[in-house]
Amino acid sequence: MRKRFVRKSIGTLLLVILFSAVFFPPVQNYINTPHHLILFEGQDYEAPLALPAAAMDGSVSAVTDTGSTKITGYKTDQTKVQFGLKGFPVKSMDVTVLPERKVIPGGQSIGVRVQTDGVLVVGHHLVDTEKGSVSPGELAGIHVGDMITSMNGVEIEELDDINPVVQQSGESEAPLEIGIKRNGEHLKKTITPVRGKGDETFRLGLYIRDSAAGVGTMTFYDPESKKYGALGHVISDMDTRQPIEVDEGEIVSSKVTSIEKGITGEPGEKLARFSSDRKVLGDIKKNSPFGIFGTLLDDLDNGEFNKPVEIGLAGQVEEGPAEILTVVNGDQVKRFDIEIVSTTEQKFPATKGMVIKVTDPELIEATGGIVQGMSGSPILQNDKIIGAVTHVFVNDPTSGYGCHIEWMLEEAGIDIYEEEKKAG
Repeated sequence: MRKRFVRKSIGTLLLVILFSAVFFPPVQNYINTPHHLILFEGQDYEAPLALPAAAMDGSVSAVTDTGSTKITGYKTDQTKVQFGLKGFPVKSMDVTVLPERKVIPGGQSIGVRVQTDGVLVVGHHLVDTEKGSVSPGELAGIHVGDMITSMNGVEIEELDDINPVVQQSGESEAPLEIGIKRNGEHLKKTITPVRGKGDETFRLGLYIRDSAAGVGTMTFYDPESKKYGALGHVISDMDTRQPIEVDEGEIVSSKVTSIEKGITGEPGEKLARFSSDRKVLGDIKKNSPFGIFGTLLDDLDNGEFNKPVEIGLAGQVEEGPAEILTVVNGDQVKRFDIEIVSTTEQKFPATKGMVIKVTDPELIEATGGIVQGMSGSPILQNDKIIGAVTHVFVNDPTSGYGCHIEWMLEEAGIDIYEEEKKAG
């Protein structure tokens, strides 16, 4: 009995020691030093492990000082850094050095205009006929959110394409064969137009839309290719809440006219209008979960950062102070303080990579925190662009999510890992 008690006590003591060791600073530094580090040529990384370190070749250097080890990338390559103590290896770190790549951060308020790929069904309505009220579209099994792409073999690109085909079908008393796209699947439906009571035209009993407009924030652009990313989240139709499939679109200059402040339970909003000159800034080629992407016609001036800045990858993001660039009045881009509350390294694209909190008194006074229209505002830390604002917490308008910049770069067609893929 006594031996069993002693063994149990020793076991409990060992567990306590092991558990406590996790919180011992040197052990924490060992755990927090990554096994694989990715950085760009010319970039530094402060590894928390303060042990003598040696680089395997000249593509990186490793210099240990009090409290940390500074690793610098010099040449595109894949190599290793070995940490040791009195000749004994303690930890090995794989290091990938990518070619230098910089982008210009945004912050500008932009107007967004998109043309849908077909026409979008946003609702049903009843047509009052001599035989009663009916919605032919609903009876035909056409759903809200469906995209009409063709009618009797005629390609449908905009609202004006529909009426001639519908009237011709009604006059000939022949049903319409409609091509629709639903959740990526192409379907065929048959619908019979009806004539309204006392009306000479035939109707389908559908509310439809072929375009959408709104405002958001520019995140970045590449000074060489002029490829850009903005918004940080997908554009959805205001009625169906479904992502809009973009056929074509454009971004234009915009000015913030006022702010509806956010309060607990009610997100605020930037109220903006397209600039009087309606200057087209670029096209829209893609609408994805990470925002809109396309090519600018010319360089953009934000008054704060008009020179390229380094890219900070997910592994380089630190909890603590950071900044966002955004507009709260007119078209003036300003810096505002925030805090990175938490950050997650992601192996696969995801829109919620960081939790952020607005700490700047001026921004909180002006907006209450994060408001609609602020999405896409670039997040900078240590003068590197690390991500973009994406969502606000409804119950705490000072806080929200940010996405890591590498996923937006990928969506824009800027392949920062190209050389690494070639090497592999």
